[in-house]
Amino acid sequence: MVLSMCIRQLCQASHLQGAWRAAFLKHIQCRRQGARRWTHSGGGTYRAVIFDMGGVLIPSPGRVAAEWEVQNQIPSGTILKALILGGDKGPWMTFMRGELTTEDFLQEFGRLCSEISETRVPVDSFFSLLTSEQVAKQFPVMTEAITQIRAKGLRTAVLSNNFYLPDGKSFLPLDRKQFDVVVESCLEGICKPDPRIYKLCLERLGLQPSESIFLDDLGLNVKAAASLGIRTIKVDDPETAVKELETLLGFTLRKVIPNTRPVRKTMEIPKDSLKKYLQDFLGTQTTGPMELLQFEHGQSNPTYYIRLANHQLVLRKKPPGTLLPSAHAVEREFRIMRALAKAGVPVPKVLDLCEDSRIVGTPFYLMEYCPGLVYKDPSLPGLEPSQRRAIYTAMNRVLCQIHSVDLKAAGLEDYGKPGDYIPRQVQTWIKQYRASETSTIPAMERLIEWLPLHLPRQQKTTVVHGDFRLDNLLFHPEKTEVLAVLDWELSTLGDPLADVAFSCLAHYLPSSFPILRGLSDCDVTQLGIPTAEEYSRMYCRHTGSPPIENWNFYLAFSFFRVAAILQGIYKRSLTGQASSATAEQSGKLTEFTSNLAWDFAVKEGFRLFKDMPATKPLMRSYHTWAGPQSRLHTPGTRSYVSIPEASPARASKGALVISPEGLCPPVRELYQRLKQFMERHVYPAEPELRSHQASSERWTPSPLVEELKEKAKTEGLWNLFLPLETDPEKKYGAGLTNVEYAHLCELMGMSLYAPEIFNCSAPDTGNMELLVRYGTEEQKARWLIPLLEGKARSCFAMTEPQVASSDATNIESSIREEEGFYVINGHKWWISGILDPRCQLCVFMGKTDPHAPRHQQQSVLLVPMDTPGIKILRPLTVYGLDDAPGGHGEVLFEQVHVPKENMILGPGRGFEIAQGRLGPGRIHHCMRLIGYSERALALMKARVKSRVAFGKPLVEQGTLLADIAQSRVEIEQARLLVLKAAHLMDVAGNKVGGRGASQVRRPEVVRESIDTDSSFPIRQTVETLGTLLQLYLGLFGQLFKTGKGRSFRYCHD
Repeated sequence: MVLSMCIRQLCQASHLQGAWRAAFLKHIQCRRQGARRWTHSGGGTYRAVIFDMGGVLIPSPGRVAAEWEVQNQIPSGTILKALILGGDKGPWMTFMRGELTTEDFLQEFGRLCSEISETRVPVDSFFSLLTSEQVAKQFPVMTEAITQIRAKGLRTAVLSNNFYLPDGKSFLPLDRKQFDVVVESCLEGICKPDPRIYKLCLERLGLQPSESIFLDDLGLNVKAAASLGIRTIKVDDPETAVKELETLLGFTLRKVIPNTRPVRKTMEIPKDSLKKYLQDFLGTQTTGPMELLQFEHGQSNPTYYIRLANHQLVLRKKPPGTLLPSAHAVEREFRIMRALAKAGVPVPKVLDLCEDSRIVGTPFYLMEYCPGLVYKDPSLPGLEPSQRRAIYTAMNRVLCQIHSVDLKAAGLEDYGKPGDYIPRQVQTWIKQYRASETSTIPAMERLIEWLPLHLPRQQKTTVVHGDFRLDNLLFHPEKTEVLAVLDWELSTLGDPLADVAFSCLAHYLPSSFPILRGLSDCDVTQLGIPTAEEYSRMYCRHTGSPPIENWNFYLAFSFFRVAAILQGIYKRSLTGQASSATAEQSGKLTEFTSNLAWDFAVKEGFRLFKDMPATKPLMRSYHTWAGPQSRLHTPGTRSYVSIPEASPARASKGALVISPEGLCPPVRELYQRLKQFMERHVYPAEPELRSHQASSERWTPSPLVEELKEKAKTEGLWNLFLPLETDPEKKYGAGLTNVEYAHLCELMGMSLYAPEIFNCSAPDTGNMELLVRYGTEEQKARWLIPLLEGKARSCFAMTEPQVASSDATNIESSIREEEGFYVINGHKWWISGILDPRCQLCVFMGKTDPHAPRHQQQSVLLVPMDTPGIKILRPLTVYGLDDAPGGHGEVLFEQVHVPKENMILGPGRGFEIAQGRLGPGRIHHCMRLIGYSERALALMKARVKSRVAFGKPLVEQGTLLADIAQSRVEIEQARLLVLKAAHLMDVAGNKVGGRGASQVRRPEVVRESIDTDSSFPIRQTVETLGTLLQLYLGLFGQLFKTGKGRSFRYCHD
């Protein structure tokens, strides 16, 4: 390691210490200097290259130390001074020789640092950063160089001062397969610059010193190697070092022209006629060969690299064959690039447009070749988070620059039709898709119908690129500066927001997407990359524009357009016209991207919810409309005036309590605290939680939910669900009866997010109750406690696609015994919560004995989610909603081995367990649904008082009052049925009460209530009740299909 190299020199001569410190400070400040090396006088052919690690293959520890000190407000140079102390016998050098454990080193090193800085220094933090994957990444230029060196038959080695990690392994964050020899100081007990370690490396390579080249970033180590006769390179900058290494080796270590390949056979062009054209155009009669390569990048217009004499050019042409109307217009590309260059937009310098198809078979234009970097992977591997953010910021700024071009001054007023850009584009891409259609894709058909009906109003007209994304930008090799914007084929005048949305598509695509690599499975925040929302806000801030209201529409349109493009590429690939090797894959991707587009189309239906005011929902009241009061009572706390106050003593377990006022004082007090918590914390948080659930980060649990969970736990509003008869000693829960918890459950049902906040959400509640009822003490210790503490989530795998799984006896998944394990095989779907990253346990139901009596064939196993063989196929959606972060997954279990001790109760007890688990859960679901119905009804009542139709308030319209009354009757009926079922469970057990719960009209009542509420009218109700509509979109869908119900009857009001 680089830092360790200094110590010997520092201890040998005090007069050298000041010079070394200066050199060290220059090093950590990344000041590049000309490469200095010590060389031997010998000659000959080199047979091996030996690399130091820190500062050569991975970032210098010196730079890490300096940056860490700044970030942690530690006095500058503290780490360096601590390294110097003790010299050869100091903690650092003994650690490098493997003579100290990590724990002992950190303890001693921390003490030294704290004494030097006179403050506590968290050296554990420095050590973690130094050894983290985020920092210890190999430089791509070195990776490519090693590949080229080995391809030429030379050997490679790593010679590094190193140390042991806490797990006993040495710190070597490299792919060992890149090297023939690896020499580490901690394993050998000696460090550089001791000559013995160099000789040891040469001995293992089987070479003489003169046959090898050594790269190190510390002059002391380089000098020691040179004294042995090894050719050396002192590394101040990896790029510069590779160039010097190329000079010594005599061959290139990098691709000459990045992102190029030999011309594909179907994309070959006539070289002779092209060369003659170029000679005439350039005025040169060179007789040398013309080099022709094809750029890998781009699937539409073939693009070529040309080297002729001292000229480096890029040729971009139309693809061969019959093309779709107005597609592949290279003439327009040439015009726009020439105009934008004069306007100061970074574009390649165009030289000539040739419309004579006799030269290369189609029209084409020429540009100067501009060397630079094209980032094909949007995750920008190998870069620091700050560099990634800077690149995306530069991308955002150049887009703002394009959209700021003065059309008149640039001569582009007629480059496209002003206004109605999106309507024209929708029709254009519908036509393009129809012209290349090869089969019916349902999502595309829905989008073709939906898009024209939901067009946004265009606010301004600018130049739009049409395909603006990261891999269409050319960056400076050493600075975060955009040198050129490429691929202007789809440019025109139009709505700039279409470009903004299109540039964010990568955020919603997986990294495995073959044509447009994505970020959806990456943690962009950790990478330092702005989220799509941050990126759009950045654009609005740079341009002074208001927030983008129709964001989901623009994303839906962008993905629709990508789907149409992919379909065109696929059809051309069938005839060999497409220019990319991945074109044939595009046929499978059209359906995928069209489904993404439809997802955003559905989300656009909830656009009005995102800025919903953070007001608490109105609570229901059971007062009747009588006397001089308003005919609709102002929603408030409910009360039954006919029911006397409950006695201080707790109500008997046999009492049916139909109102919170009838609960015993401790439970009533708990109800009030829960209600206050909902009002103070849950309802105000809903807009932010809803926004998170609609964002690209939705598969990551919301930090706000976790914060609220801690508050709920602190206030004793935690694990309220476990029934008293299951947990009579109140060891795990609040010790409530089913009736008592039902009232609390209805209150939690007022918000979609509340159950999880109080650790009372399915499927965890059922799984925890299952473990309390049937689990062994070992099973409870491993699984129940983390679930009760809210540190883990779980799922219940029962439903299968091939059978009616509500009948547990139909389950087909197999559980067979094999050598001390149970082996699971099965196909499950609609497994709620399995996609949550916190999901650690799957409660699995399958058949252990198909020949046993019908109700003794099934068994239940506890399956850790990290067990090999569990494959989540996809998240399932309901009308486009995926219910992140838990979701509902389709899952394959293939040869999943589970220890025998993970069986619940024993083989053949699965049906019994499922029935015992099911009863209380039905009550919970029913009461939550009633809570949602009450919220809808309260909002409806407030709504009708604020609207006037036919000369009088809606509240005075008889038919509307009748509908409200009907909703009230239906909700009351459902509540009483559920409370009666809960009461029966308390007094007669789950089996008897469960029959009552199964008769409750919960879906129909909720559907009718929402249906009626949505009629006053739906737009305003949706603006005030996004969560409710989102949850029951499926119920709306049924209404639309059957024509039943009263939806939209009063929309004109």
